[in-house]
Amino acid sequence: MEGILGVVLAGGLSKRMGGQEKAFLPFGGQTLLQRTLVRLEPQVDTLCISANGDPARFAALGLTVIGDSRPNHSGPMAGIESVFLSSDASWVLSVPVDLPFLPLDLAQRLSEAASIGGARPVMATSLGRVHPVVCLWPRTALPAIRAALDADERRLLDWFATHAHHQVDFSPADPNAQPDPFLNLNDPVALERAERWLVPLARGEAG
Repeated sequence: MEGILGVVLAGGLSKRMGGQEKAFLPFGGQTLLQRTLVRLEPQVDTLCISANGDPARFAALGLTVIGDSRPNHSGPMAGIESVFLSSDASWVLSVPVDLPFLPLDLAQRLSEAASIGGARPVMATSLGRVHPVVCLWPRTALPAIRAALDADERRLLDWFATHAHHQVDFSPADPNAQPDPFLNLNDPVALERAERWLVPLARGEAG
């Protein structure tokens, strides 16, 4: 599938990280944002960041930064809405900022499911859990997204509960040898524990 705009959602408040902005936390010699971008960039046609506040803090990356068009940190759904409103993309692939193990075939597999099942959002799952922020969105979903936000319905899980979509499972073949590709890194302890996967992951992806 051509014409995919990738967006890293970096607008969260990071309350469980002690007030530090999650995008710039160090992880394996890079920031979480850098590691996520490196894995996502080859998979999409164009790339941007969804974040509120001063965009200058991302200037070194040379990417477009899109702020929410709605106030009060309305969550990832508002970020996706703003990306569509700020671009002419037919498809937007959204991922959160804290996915250092993002699958390298994410866009390919989500696109395959979208091409088979029609213009519906395609959400990633792994190990029995859904990951609504990791999703390939068609522009045709924009009116439903806007309607939900207008009604102050911000939770993506609630949105998916009432809207047709597809799911693609990215569970690792051996969870003891590979990390969950959508490993939850919401606090400093989880971040520290996740670094144990860096060496085996590098060996497995060498070459």
